Amino acid sequence: MRIATTIFLTDETITPVQLARELEQRGFTGLYLPEHTHIPVERTSPYPAGGELPPEYGRTLDPFVALAQAAAVTERLGLGTGITLLAQHDPIALAKQIATLDHLSGGRFTLGLGYGWNKEEAADHGVAWSTRRDVVRDRMALMLALWAAEPTGYQSEHCSVRPSYAHPKPAGGAPRTLLGGAAGPRLFASLAQFADGWLPIGGRGLTESLPALRAAWESAGRKPEDLEVVPYAVLPSPGKLAHYADLGVTEVVLQLPPAGEREVLRTLDDYARYM
Repeated sequence: MRIATTIFLTDETITPVQLARELEQRGFTGLYLPEHTHIPVERTSPYPAGGELPPEYGRTLDPFVALAQAAAVTERLGLGTGITLLAQHDPIALAKQIATLDHLSGGRFTLGLGYGWNKEEAADHGVAWSTRRDVVRDRMALMLALWAAEPTGYQSEHCSVRPSYAHPKPAGGAPRTLLGGAAGPRLFASLAQFADGWLPIGGRGLTESLPALRAAWESAGRKPEDLEVVPYAVLPSPGKLAHYADLGVTEVVLQLPPAGEREVLRTLDDYARYM
């Protein structure tokens, strides 16, 4: 099983360059970074994990800039987002960012994307909350059009682009795409439509969820062997990782603390027993 990591990198934590070098030297396979452009002070959206929102949410580095730094000092480390809030982006500009990062890193980028939970943050980006799922679907389709080998246009209710010259292309035609979100028919239908797999936070309840996901996947005409399930932001234990392996999981993303170099490296030393 591949062992990757995620962390809220901020202006107060270990740097992307330090962390990326340590991860590659220690044999970890990937670094995934979350995204929040800002956290409005006046907020009614509850923190999904309960309680007060941790301060690192309002201090996150831009994931694409940080991953570009990580790419520049590594050769093998996978680079990913967990998650890109696609409804909050101009998809034409984002397609260029993603294609450039994937091209320059030699095809190491994974696009983890999702719908978000903070209504106030999304509203400041002009997102109508009730339409965000449709917006994400359409913007993903537009990016795929720009990544196509030949100039390809896309027109929908929420976005459009003319057939265009758009280079560089991602190294493999389109990066691996994993959709985050809570288990359910709507998420699984979307996942089967435009993603390569699922990025479930914490990885709880997979035994119950996977049959429904596989059924939706195959109903959409997708090959069973192509489905990827990547438990995300996991606090590991030997039993938990063994359970994932029994379910056919081939990659897991472990949560690192949003801390300075000493604490993060101490956690990596602890996680080394799972490698």
